[in-house]
Amino acid sequence: MSPFRECITSEDELREHYRRPAETTERKRIDHLDEHCRAFVAHATFVLVGTVAPDGTADVSPKGGPAGFVVVLDDHRLAIPDLSGNNLLDSLTNIVGNSAIGLLFVIPGLEETLRVNGRASLTRDPDVLDVCAVKDRRPTAAIGVDVSEAFIHCAKAFRRGALWRPDEWPDRSDLATTGCMLRDHIQLEGVSGEVLDELLEKGYAATLWEPGG
Repeated sequence: MSPFRECITSEDELREHYRRPAETTERKRIDHLDEHCRAFVAHATFVLVGTVAPDGTADVSPKGGPAGFVVVLDDHRLAIPDLSGNNLLDSLTNIVGNSAIGLLFVIPGLEETLRVNGRASLTRDPDVLDVCAVKDRRPTAAIGVDVSEAFIHCAKAFRRGALWRPDEWPDRSDLATTGCMLRDHIQLEGVSGEVLDELLEKGYAATLWEPGG
């Protein structure tokens, strides 16, 4: 039961408050990766990966790398190499139990994004891993995506958030450092935030381009 009141509970009720999308908006959804989608993926250095556990719990995980780190295999398949992370393996565990996946590709400086939806599997196919090598490091596994839908998403959200306009970014002087946040999250006593900040940077430097494992 939702902790919120006056919830919309059906699509019919939802459409009472929102207009139908334009015909051109509906038509932009395609069921494959055309030349423009391929080019977008080839230039993207960042992708948000949305997955869902069998119990319905959702997760969004960021993946980044040099342009082209996500590989388009053909018109209906792409592969995302698994680089080092925190080893919680939230996305990978979800994929093993539920193949649904949603991707949002980002190119630095471009306000439009590419959305890709489909079904995912965790592959150790040697041929796929070979083409997914990043900085000459072959991944332990790759997220293989069978694409069911792809389309360019409008720039409104990025423009509202001024993502690429540094002069409009919020002042962070009152924001705790990442080390301080981590210390408080895990209730770690006797260690300063500054020490944790240094340890984080050392960890990033040592494992940034290592494959997950």
